[in-house]
Amino acid sequence: MLSNRHRLMLKTAVLTLLAAGVTAGAAGLAVLYGGWYNIGATAQHFPFVYSVLEEGMKQSVRHHAQEIKVPPLGSAQQLQLGARVYRDKCVQCHGGPGVAQATIGMSMQPIPGPLVDATQRWEARELYWVTKNGIKMSGMPAWEYHLGEDEIWAVVAFVTVLPAMSAQDYRAATAPGEAK
Repeated sequence: MLSNRHRLMLKTAVLTLLAAGVTAGAAGLAVLYGGWYNIGATAQHFPFVYSVLEEGMKQSVRHHAQEIKVPPLGSAQQLQLGARVYRDKCVQCHGGPGVAQATIGMSMQPIPGPLVDATQRWEARELYWVTKNGIKMSGMPAWEYHLGEDEIWAVVAFVTVLPAMSAQDYRAATAPGEAK
């Protein structure tokens, strides 16, 4: 049985937490409805905002991609198709080995990350899910309505070999007329 002193301490702790929650909620609503947070693409987010958004994105992608079955990846024909799709649809924002992202990619917030190390952070089924569905409010489009399944898997296959490519290998793989 709790003594009166312990009940008072517990009640004080609960009321303090409740007051802190209400205060934080009111502050959040003031920032939201006051329009004080600059959402312009020329202003960086606060570091904690990036951390929260990045973690939420990772967990969402992992959850939604967990049932995707990965087909065999890496045939020469598939890699050639993936190189062409990457050259035409991805390099502008993500760059490639020896190729910087274009101005359009550099002007986005958040800035699209390079994909040369994507396989260190993502599994093939997760790369497929992101490519197919896009990422809200990031500039990453959903390619589901613009690319066929074979093209989406081909670009995933190509991204998986990017880490081993030199700048010269990349140029050769994505040269117009080379990748068919």
